[in-house]
Amino acid sequence: MRIIAGLGNPERKYEHTKHNTGFEVIDILSDKWGINADAKKHRSLEGRGTVENEKVILLKPQTYMNLSGEAVADAVGFYKADPSSELIVIYDDIDLPVGKIRIREEGSAGGHRGMKSIIEKLGTESFVRVRVGVGAKPPEWDLADWVLSGFSPEEEEIMKEARVKAADAVSALIIHDTEYVMSRYNGK
Repeated sequence: MRIIAGLGNPERKYEHTKHNTGFEVIDILSDKWGINADAKKHRSLEGRGTVENEKVILLKPQTYMNLSGEAVADAVGFYKADPSSELIVIYDDIDLPVGKIRIREEGSAGGHRGMKSIIEKLGTESFVRVRVGVGAKPPEWDLADWVLSGFSPEEEEIMKEARVKAADAVSALIIHDTEYVMSRYNGK
């Protein structure tokens, strides 16, 4: 089983912002796999299906970014999942250039409050994460304003491809080990 959580904020006003990159990747996976992620369960929008003979749970936490851990931990507990081998979290990262993908098996929150919440609620940093670069905050911007802003038209073109690439990486994680997927997607 795999629980795949894409992070974001639930209100319409947050659609297409940097912080909702995880939600947008889940939408691509939902379409690709034919799994509707619209059931209200575990403080999330959830969809269940099977991909490559693996049970898959798609999650879009509805607790707002900073409390993402509440929803993710609820689902992990309900399904008795082992985060180190059965959880994949997709989220935006200001420490990566726009469109860059980075997959890791563990690590700190790196200042990302949604990830901090997940790590605190699960009590572990050991779970796969797919980070999607949204670019560094310009010095004159407030961090919250930056991650809650949209992309320029040029950046949006890059992000369209990056979201698909992130979804492809998650698909690869269903059938290949993490090291293999990291070697194919990190740094490209």
